[in-house]
Amino acid sequence: MSIRDLRQRLLDGLVIPAHPLALDAQRRLDERRQAALTRYYRAAGATGLAVGVHTTQFAIRDPTVGLFEPVLALAASVSREALLDLTPPVLVAGICGDAEQARREALLARQLGYDAGLVSLAALREAPRDRLVAHCRAVADIIPVFGFYLQPAVGGQVLDYAFWRAFLDIEQVVAIKVAPFNRYHTLDVVRALVDSKRHGEVALYTGNDDNIIVDLLAELRVGTGESAVSVQFAGGLLGQWAVWTGGAVKLLQAIKACRAQQGSGAYQLLAQAAALTDANGALFDAAHDFSGCIAGLHEILRRQGLLAGRWCLDPSEDLSPGQREEIDRVCRAYPHLQDDDFVAAHLAEWLR
Repeated sequence: MSIRDLRQRLLDGLVIPAHPLALDAQRRLDERRQAALTRYYRAAGATGLAVGVHTTQFAIRDPTVGLFEPVLALAASVSREALLDLTPPVLVAGICGDAEQARREALLARQLGYDAGLVSLAALREAPRDRLVAHCRAVADIIPVFGFYLQPAVGGQVLDYAFWRAFLDIEQVVAIKVAPFNRYHTLDVVRALVDSKRHGEVALYTGNDDNIIVDLLAELRVGTGESAVSVQFAGGLLGQWAVWTGGAVKLLQAIKACRAQQGSGAYQLLAQAAALTDANGALFDAAHDFSGCIAGLHEILRRQGLLAGRWCLDPSEDLSPGQREEIDRVCRAYPHLQDDDFVAAHLAEWLR
């Protein structure tokens, strides 16, 4: 895909689930269920996939685990299957580590056919701004870059307006995932994008799983009078959208229709915002600083039959005390968010 076509697809607004990792009881890759997850996302209407990201578990890169390449390769292969005659999704690979590791991962992602790299700066937490920007520029020389503002609670760092303004001078930047879970920090990215004058070519994607609908509905105005510029989040690259993906696709479709009709139906959509945030709080384990966020997503997928269990690479990583009961509560309270019937109807074909 040309970078021009990639930019257009991202600006059109995509549903990009952050792909989980399917393991068996021995904590080895369950290729059958890993492939089934990819088929589920495609059949549900997801127009992108993010692999090798936080939800996939960063530990896949550990040499003793050795799953980074197999997991990325499997997702790329399955996503190209002629399933439902759908256009193949935009593939985003997580890129982590220091300069040498990031270069290796970017080269591998490009070789496997990934369209962009989502660059994590967690390994460079103490680095000055200039080094962070140079790191992103080096990755961008290999593969188009998806910027990533990760919340500090799960390994991110505060990245100020000046960083994002400098980052947006990198030509190969195609999008930014904004996921600080903080409104002030979110607006820093918005201002930097407007001031860079690249809001017509670099797409904003919400990663604020605690504020999905508000992000997607909001018209973000920077400046006043005739000089004011409005931008919107085009879509989402979200761990929350790794579950109940069919509902997420319908949600983004409804939001796009609302925008096209200049706000018609916005009140009804905003009425769902609290429900989705409440559900996310249970799945992501907000009560325990997100320590059970991956296990919470696994629990939903386990209940649907897509995963055989909640197993994570770290044996100590599981649901927090009381989290199962919270998940039970939100499942009872918000059946309209779920796509259990859709999954049940197609699970056998995805698990083939």
